[in-house]
Amino acid sequence: MKLSAGLITLALTAVAAAQSVSEWGQCGGINYTGSTTCASGLTCTEINTYYYQCLASVTTVTTSTSSTTSTAPPATTSSPSAPITGFVSTSGQKFTLNGATYTVVGGNAYWVGLMGLTTSEMNVAFKDIAATGATTANGLRLIVTLTNNWSDYGGMDVYVNQLVGQGQPHDYFYTNSACISAFQNYAKTFVTRYLNEPTILGWELANEPRCTGSTGTTSGSCTVATVTNWVKTMSAYIKSVDSNHLVGLGDEGWFNDPSSSDYPYQGGEGIDFVANLAIDTIDFGTFHLYPGSWGETSNSTSWGQEWIINHYTAQANANKPVIMEEFGVTSDQYNTYSAWYSTVQSSGLSGVLIWQAGSNLSSGQTPNDGYAIYPGTQVYTLETQYAASMKARG
Repeated sequence: MKLSAGLITLALTAVAAAQSVSEWGQCGGINYTGSTTCASGLTCTEINTYYYQCLASVTTVTTSTSSTTSTAPPATTSSPSAPITGFVSTSGQKFTLNGATYTVVGGNAYWVGLMGLTTSEMNVAFKDIAATGATTANGLRLIVTLTNNWSDYGGMDVYVNQLVGQGQPHDYFYTNSACISAFQNYAKTFVTRYLNEPTILGWELANEPRCTGSTGTTSGSCTVATVTNWVKTMSAYIKSVDSNHLVGLGDEGWFNDPSSSDYPYQGGEGIDFVANLAIDTIDFGTFHLYPGSWGETSNSTSWGQEWIINHYTAQANANKPVIMEEFGVTSDQYNTYSAWYSTVQSSGLSGVLIWQAGSNLSSGQTPNDGYAIYPGTQVYTLETQYAASMKARG
């Protein structure tokens, strides 16, 4: 999810020196030239040597691995059909666990590790998330994303800025040998650290990869072939160092039909969903659904239903599982989500994860970007009902 235009802007490096940086914005790091002054109540906190971020003063950020690039963005969570034993695998269009069908259903929560929560608060949050997967225990599985297309929490542009040059095209991340080598080094360090951890369902190469990122800077030569070749290289590399976990891309699911008049189908962002899903070392497909952000506002509910069905068709043709791993609207959520959940269930799509999970903590509600769903609401109840239905469907 591209969190918001405002948040993305605050994370850019080209900030006037005298301007204070708002929450989540970059405030330091090697070769960083922007403002180092955080807004009132925020502290410039080291994420890694290349990336410092303005965070609420009560927040403590730690990293478990050493990296010369960026930290991993938040994980997508899904609830299991069995205890945390064994690794999730695939069989045709289904996920499997210990020989049985495993239904991927749940939500996203980028904020869990970023708010300085106490252990008890984290337990509350995880229980709330687990409930949307129709389970009564915190038996969550994670889909972990290795980098971000957007500038939040570091991302691809940190590699480009530090290894190629400040302000160089975003898409050099996919083609520059130094960037590829650095990302592989980081991925190997992170992935092998959790090589034998069954809680992790799989790795995603990037969140919403595109030819352009937060800066909008591109070389002009990035095409669907550029990104697809990178996907082949990186997915094969991850598989070479970790044979236990599944690998996905983490893309928005753009199709590649240049003759289409519909933006998400034109391939202009550098993504060919069908081609990427066909790669041998990609185990499952992902797509997102944000019609409001994509200009599909005339009838977003029915447009979304067609988007879901078209991705199911690609799933069936590739004979691989596909997850709608993010979706959201900010108005008429109940009716829209009812229609979309129903289409997911009836189509046979392999899984669904909502953006985003919310929780009511003793310190207040967790962050809301307009999409958050909190326990006790009508939409939250809808989530739990469809989670049960999806599990029953298998």
